[in-house]
Amino acid sequence: HLFLGFANEQIVHVHLGLIGAFSLGSTPAPPPVGAVRLRLEAETSYADLRGATVCELITADKMGAILARLGPDPLRSNADPSRAFARIHNSTKPIGALLMDQSVLAGVGNVYRAESLFRVRLHPLTPGAKVSRRRWDSLWDDLVELMAAGVRTGRIDTVRAEHEPDTMGRSARVDDHGGEVYVYRRHGQPCHVCGSIVRTRVLEGRNVFWCPACQRRR
Repeated sequence: HLFLGFANEQIVHVHLGLIGAFSLGSTPAPPPVGAVRLRLEAETSYADLRGATVCELITADKMGAILARLGPDPLRSNADPSRAFARIHNSTKPIGALLMDQSVLAGVGNVYRAESLFRVRLHPLTPGAKVSRRRWDSLWDDLVELMAAGVRTGRIDTVRAEHEPDTMGRSARVDDHGGEVYVYRRHGQPCHVCGSIVRTRVLEGRNVFWCPACQRRR
């Protein structure tokens, strides 16, 4: 969820969804091309929004109501991971599903879900109630680290130094999403850590990925 505030106290609420994105350019801005949901224009630059699932003008009260429905966001320094753990610890749903529930945890997304679960060796089908507080703290810390790095670099890289292509003598990943990953969209390929074949299945409408050896189901 993005909230854009303006001097007249109006607020634009944007949810990018899966394909939403802003494209940036220098002024003068050309005529809009395609389904532009929003154009922001300043003296020297402009931004066009396309593909967003939500783009609406809202009040401060509505923004507060939206934020109240969201779980803690790993990108926010004041986020409280205990709020999310309370929901997870009392749920029998798989941890892989809970991580994608915005009321439990905000902003994780499918790539970070798959990669952080791998990095802490947690099977995505593990019931939330079976996730210990220690394991949850490790998972939260990893999400904070990975998501902050993604903001800094503008891409998602999740492999540790010892598993980089140059270190392992392997080819770099070729994928529309870019970045080096352990399991996301690597089903049918060998795990970078143990060599087992990465698996996938649909979990609540989205594909989830894991290594059956590194992430044993308990």
